[in-house]
Amino acid sequence: MTESAGTPAEPDRPADDEPAAGTPGHEADEVPKGEAGTAGAPQDEASATVSAADGQTSGTDGTDGTDGMTEGTPAETANHKRHWLRWTALGTSVVVLAAAGVGWWFYRKLDANITTDSTAAAELESYEKERPASLAHNAQNILLLGSDTRSGEGNSKYGRDDGGSQRSDTTILLHIAAARQSATAMSIPRDLMVTIPSCHKPDGTRTKEQFSQFNWAFEFGGTACTIRTVERFTGIRIDHHMVVDFSGFKDMVNAVHGVEVCLKDPIDDADAHLRLRAGKQLLNGEQALGFVRARKSIGNGSDTERMDRQQQFLGALVKKVQSNGVLLNPIRLYPVLDAATKSLTTDPGLDSLKDLYDLTRSIRDIPTEKVQFLTVPRQPYSADPNRDELIESEAAQLFKRLREDTPVTVVSGGNGKSGDEGENGESEKASQRPTAGTDEKPDDSAARGPTPTPTFSGTNAAVGMCE
Repeated sequence: MTESAGTPAEPDRPADDEPAAGTPGHEADEVPKGEAGTAGAPQDEASATVSAADGQTSGTDGTDGTDGMTEGTPAETANHKRHWLRWTALGTSVVVLAAAGVGWWFYRKLDANITTDSTAAAELESYEKERPASLAHNAQNILLLGSDTRSGEGNSKYGRDDGGSQRSDTTILLHIAAARQSATAMSIPRDLMVTIPSCHKPDGTRTKEQFSQFNWAFEFGGTACTIRTVERFTGIRIDHHMVVDFSGFKDMVNAVHGVEVCLKDPIDDADAHLRLRAGKQLLNGEQALGFVRARKSIGNGSDTERMDRQQQFLGALVKKVQSNGVLLNPIRLYPVLDAATKSLTTDPGLDSLKDLYDLTRSIRDIPTEKVQFLTVPRQPYSADPNRDELIESEAAQLFKRLREDTPVTVVSGGNGKSGDEGENGESEKASQRPTAGTDEKPDDSAARGPTPTPTFSGTNAAVGMCE
């Protein structure tokens, strides 16, 4: 039996019992209130039809299987809507899961590219008592090492591999301010004469403490020995380290589609595998590597000029990455991350993609003019002019400011622009300012105030190589 006349079917589903075929009276009983007149009225009879396919009566309650004859009723419309929403939700879920799967695959691939240097971490732990303490909470000091190893795929063509030996061809101490409003990159000359502590060698033996050129520390005892050496003569606690090889540097430059430089004179350097014309040009990865490594064929052939070029090039690279929106564009960012992580060896504190992402995110909004480059204050070593030694008074001021996370003021000067050095008068202006280590004061200085804040010669990422 059907429900009594006037009782509407539930809005979300058909009535539980179907009326018997060929009984229009029952059809009238099933008409919902408010949609027709009294039972048996002409409009009610018109709402019931006989199916040509099977002879069954189809009413407005939609209790038979004929979809086309029930279209438009509230119950069926709700059913269709709910049915469509289910499929939409299912389809969306599939797309989201697929995207998440691809994202997870990329994440795992990039994460697996990074090599962890656990040996250095263990070595440093055993010397914890002699290491300096961190004085500025949340500031970061990261030692960046450009390895000149000739071993490994893509590196052998740059020279001979003597049993896997390597030296730190480039060493930069990167200080990231606690407020994340500035970053200062301080180059350390490879020929700087320093005291290298006793270190463990890869073969298990130990070296003796000795006064020697800085880049031997990396050859003697790897990253740990280099970190201990830097901490000893600067008093700055190194929080993390990264080692990048030749191949990785090239790949990163290629990933941003090259970096623009301007040259006053052409370059032809067989040792660096580099031939460049004078003027403005875009360097690919191979050319960029030769440019930052070239020494004897450019300028006066000194390591000082090479460090200047490295700083200028790194500044141009930072500017290129920021100006092209690479950090905010996943499609453009992935090749850069892939190239970087493949060639990267880090301490356990930075050996995951999440760690690197968190670090990058914290500094990506630093203005390019606040990304500064300079070289540790030095002069020719008195016993050998082919080596360097610290200018103690200036170096002490710089190290103190980095230790305490005090702003460092860098002005264009000795590290002048490539090609047009001094032509814009910036060097002359810089020479008129107080320099690091000076006690220069105006007349009656005791009454007029303290010594001016020291400045250091260098450059920043906002100053392009072609400006």
